[in-house]
This record gives sequence, C-alpha cells and structure tokens, in this order.
Amino acid sequence: MIKNTSSLKIGVVGIPGKWSTEVLADAIEAKTGFRMVIDIEKVVAYLDEPSVRYKGTCLCGLDGIIIKKISQTYSPAIIDRLEILRFVEKCGVKIFSKPQEIIRLVDRMSCTVSLARANIPMPPTIITEDMDAAYEGVLSFGKAILKPLFSTKARGMEVLNSESSAKTLKAQLNQYYEKQGFFYLQKKLKLPGKDMGLVFLGGEYQGAYARVSSGNSWNTTIHSGGKYAEAHPSDEIIEIAHKAQSQFDLSYTTVDIAETEEGPVCFEVSAFGGFKGVHEGLGVDMATQYARYVIDTLEHSA
Repeated sequence: MIKNTSSLKIGVVGIPGKWSTEVLADAIEAKTGFRMVIDIEKVVAYLDEPSVRYKGTCLCGLDGIIIKKISQTYSPAIIDRLEILRFVEKCGVKIFSKPQEIIRLVDRMSCTVSLARANIPMPPTIITEDMDAAYEGVLSFGKAILKPLFSTKARGMEVLNSESSAKTLKAQLNQYYEKQGFFYLQKKLKLPGKDMGLVFLGGEYQGAYARVSSGNSWNTTIHSGGKYAEAHPSDEIIEIAHKAQSQFDLSYTTVDIAETEEGPVCFEVSAFGGFKGVHEGLGVDMATQYARYVIDTLEHSA
C-alpha cells in the first residue's frame, strides 16, 4: 500500500544550522510534516542488533534518508561515516544518493579514474607516489595544480611553477608528500575566468550556473571570492556532463566543467551537489525539487 505523502518520514543527513541542510529539511517538512536533521557525528551503529540510532531514534524506522552533507571538510573519515549509512540500507531504508556511490566520489582518485575510464575530457593528470615522476610532471606541465585526494572548494590545493628552482619545487613536493602521501597533479589550464556547474536530478539535466572568478584568485570557487551567475552551456558540454554523472548512480549532483582553448574539460562530479549556485545563478529552488523527487520515488517504490 502506498503511503500518503504526509506520512513519510525522511531524514536529512547534514550540518545542523547550515543553509543547504536547513532548506532541504524545510522542503521535506513542508511536504510531509516530518523534520529530522541528522548530525552524522552523533550517530551510533549497533551492528549486532542491528540498529543505527540518533538521539534516541532508530534510523531504521525512517522511510528514507537524504545525504546533503557529511562533513564541513573532506577527509578519509567521511568514508567511515558513509559506511555507517551503508549499514542503514541493510534495514531497508532508501538513501539518496547511495552511500557506496558517494564513497566513489569523495576520494578524488576514485572519481578521476572513473571519469578517465569513461573517456571524459579532463585536464592532463599525473597520479603517483614517486617524487621524481611528480617533479618531471611539473616541468612538463609548466604550471601544475597539486590537489589533495580529499578536499572541497579548492582547499589545500597548491600551484607549482616549473620556472621555480629545482630546490624550491622539490621542497614543495616533499612537504606536500609528508602531509598527503600521494601526488595528484593536474596541468593548470588557461580558463576564461569562469567554470560551470551543470545540475542533474535523477540523472536528468536541470540547468547550469557559472562560478565567475573575482580576479584575485587562480580558482573560481565561492570560497575564494567567486560569484554565481547564469550559464548557457553548449549541447556538447551538456552531453559530456551527462556522460560524466552517469558513471555514478546519484540522486542529485553537479558536474564541474570549464571551456578551455583545448576544448571543454571536466574537473569533477560532485558527491553531494549544492543548492546555492542554482538558487543564486538560476533563481531555482532545487531543494524543493529534490524533496519532491525523493517523495515521488519513495511513493512509487512502496
């Protein structure tokens, strides 16, 4: 028997008090009368029972869970948190997006390899633990961006220049290796001062917004002063983004793409997908649309 929309109990895993988490919880509450924002750091899994509890409530009793945010910053701990939610699925709770798919994305290495295997155009990339190979990679690229395997909004990224002295470059690489244990190098491409986020809900293209650089940073992230604006990607770019996100079974995501002199390149498929860019760049309430999608999916699968 299909439940009435008002009887569905859908929790939102996110950061309590943060805008994107709260607007999604608001949208769910408006349609179901139920509200639960789940701070994953306070969740306890009892594997032998089995049950997973949050503030006295067993999450196995929910109809669905939406993972909006799992941490303020990316780190390997995210995978452990997602594993707990993967266990919740054992109870029969449908989770949006599937934890195992998000795990494939929060690790930059896994995301990049999946995109490369699908022949998605990306900046030239070198992945290695070898110091000499990393050094030679910087020299061949001219300018390279050294990226942590776990990061968001360009945090922890460094720009390396082949014109620096060998001593300086090797010192930068060595210092980075001591912190990260792996080199992920991408050629720094000449960008037009903006990139785009193409939005997908249930695998279907919804629109695109741009992140426009403030001119004071090499990247376009809002964290570095960039601004959101409307974007009108070509059919070719939409097709690339569609193929990129289709490598992962995601309920909601954004695909980051930029136009370069060598053609469009994909930087990443987002593990979670943001709402603010769509809201400010396109004037679209994606939280409400996402809530409606989740409710419709649960009703039709009941």
